[in-house]
Amino acid sequence: MEPVTHFLTGACIGRAGFNRRTAYATLAATLAAEAPDMDILWSLGGPVVGFAHHRGITHTLVAAPFVALIITGFVWLLDRFIFSRRKSRVERQPVRWLWVYIAAFVAALSHLLLDWTNNYGLRPFFPFNPRWYSGDLVFIAEPILWVLLLAALVFPALLGLTDREIGVRKTRFRGRGWAIAALSGMVILWCWRWAEHAAARNMVEAAQVTPTPARRISLEPYPVNPWRWHALLETENTWQVAEVDTRTGQVASDPRIDSLFKPPITPALEVAKQTRLGQVYLDWSQWPDVRDIGAHTVPGDSAPQMPPLRQWTTVEFSDLRFAYSPFNTRMTGNSNQRLAQLIAQGALTGWVYVLDGKEDAGQFMNGREQK
Repeated sequence: MEPVTHFLTGACIGRAGFNRRTAYATLAATLAAEAPDMDILWSLGGPVVGFAHHRGITHTLVAAPFVALIITGFVWLLDRFIFSRRKSRVERQPVRWLWVYIAAFVAALSHLLLDWTNNYGLRPFFPFNPRWYSGDLVFIAEPILWVLLLAALVFPALLGLTDREIGVRKTRFRGRGWAIAALSGMVILWCWRWAEHAAARNMVEAAQVTPTPARRISLEPYPVNPWRWHALLETENTWQVAEVDTRTGQVASDPRIDSLFKPPITPALEVAKQTRLGQVYLDWSQWPDVRDIGAHTVPGDSAPQMPPLRQWTTVEFSDLRFAYSPFNTRMTGNSNQRLAQLIAQGALTGWVYVLDGKEDAGQFMNGREQK
């Protein structure tokens, strides 16, 4: 999930009861809930390096205790050098560092769970098991969760202001019930989407969308609407998409515009797959589409400087799980044209320049070159 959901979830975890056990519980949980995304620092080494380590070791069960320990240490430093100087010890809630650590650990685990629920996935059992897992239940940005979590944090504060105006005695730990309700609502939303996901799969299988039997099917979520799903189907020679509405029971797909033929295998494709970008991309992607698109420059980049009389081509890596527009009800053109529109935006797309069908001449990810 995106950072906002992680931060809000951590804050609710702290407010759900840990803050009654110790000071700094909410602070530690909020920071730990987003801490695994520290792997973004790998992008300083280049886009391919960043992509290779995104949702890597920091997003594993092995690392979660250490992430919690780092956050606990950071909070200890804040307490030692900043917070302890602002108020006298008599006025402060006692700090029980074991409970601070437990709150941070639970929040770090919540990050893994939230990332599993969307369709990007993660490898929670790495390095023992390198497989990617994804629940495909919730879009990476879900406004319903924002509303639930924000309400749990904002309404208790507003009620506190009201109490002060009418002279009611101040409640020290306000909002526990709201936080528990928001976290419970999150789980209920997941269960609801799980049921709709299963129903959508059954509808696609019964509708016989493809003229030949589908080898596999995937259902990708839309934000807000739990009944709407984007279906991917693979046959021997094509990929086909369909729009599914479990509320109305409708499966909409037109083979003339919703089918995408698998690309032919060329020497340039084989070279590109062996590059660092190709290996990382194919390890992560569950629905890879790798195409030799000819002498096309990478979006935002100029044509490569090649020696005279040498031929170059561009190999493009994309993942069909993300080749749909989650916020637009409909895109124009056939599958090839719609895929091109989304790839042009550069999201989760990689390119490799190949020289004479046998040499790597440059690797790009999301429009940036790997130096």
